[in-house]
Amino acid sequence: MTVRAAWLLPEGQTREDTRLAPLGAMAPTSELTTRGGVLAGGNPFAASGVGPMQVQIGTGRAVVQGTGAQGAYPVVITSPETLTFADGDAQYDRIDAVVLRVYDVLYDTSEQTTATVEIVQGTPSAAPEAPPPPAAALRLWEITVPAGASAGTGGISWGSALADRRHYTTAHGGIIPRGWGPSFTGAYDGQYRDTGTGLERWSASAAAWLPYPADSGWQTLALASGYGNPGHGSVPAWRRLGSLILLRGRLGPTKANATIPNAATLATLPAGIRPGTEFAWAAPRDQTSKGPSVTRAEITRGGVLRIYESADLPSWISLDGVTYCTD
Repeated sequence: MTVRAAWLLPEGQTREDTRLAPLGAMAPTSELTTRGGVLAGGNPFAASGVGPMQVQIGTGRAVVQGTGAQGAYPVVITSPETLTFADGDAQYDRIDAVVLRVYDVLYDTSEQTTATVEIVQGTPSAAPEAPPPPAAALRLWEITVPAGASAGTGGISWGSALADRRHYTTAHGGIIPRGWGPSFTGAYDGQYRDTGTGLERWSASAAAWLPYPADSGWQTLALASGYGNPGHGSVPAWRRLGSLILLRGRLGPTKANATIPNAATLATLPAGIRPGTEFAWAAPRDQTSKGPSVTRAEITRGGVLRIYESADLPSWISLDGVTYCTD
């Protein structure tokens, strides 16, 4: 059968049925495959040196994805496991990998059905590289084994040898925690992940992870003809963070000794950053003996930026600190 439901039939459910059905931590990577990874909580699968050539891998839970036909395997270590590394090469360093691996006699030639944590030994080299993980395996750590390392020579320097290669998964719709290997692509439009400093959202149309809330970064504000930066203060610019708009910079006439007339259009803001309703504020301006150091500025619903009701016309105004929402 190609339609399978876990925990439905009174008998006859296979292990494959259970793995393929959407159950537990299932962040999808395609229609039938799941993002393999560690389940966050505490410090899962922590590594610590317990002897010159021995490392201990702590408890934890994970999902290991096999081939598309296999499904995903839920795996757990319920008590710390100790692994022993082979002695170092006589001439070159090597990099070994610690992996969580599933053996399944129905899909491989191992002639066993079990889950293990084990070492995949790398190749000694003048420029060593970590070995690729085998099928149905999840990389946890990489360990640099120095040339000549052995129990008799002091072994591995665990403080510098361990490289964390754990990456994480979550339930469908959850935010994927930050971990090793941030270059993976999203599986669907609107998927979220943690960067360590904020959130990113997968955009299918852009085929990229984008900051969330969406951050345009600072963009130069296109000014009306005859206006520019008066030469002191930053260039006029805008930035969009979700629905929040930030402005900065100073603007004024490009003609020497000119002033800004009332209601003159200084800029027309792009449609995506216009306020939901007319927005006005007291804008800092050039100080003269004839008037105050602020004047009324406004942005209309049509996006027109202008000054208004200013008796003593300024030679420049500042947009620094202006914020408003588009909705």
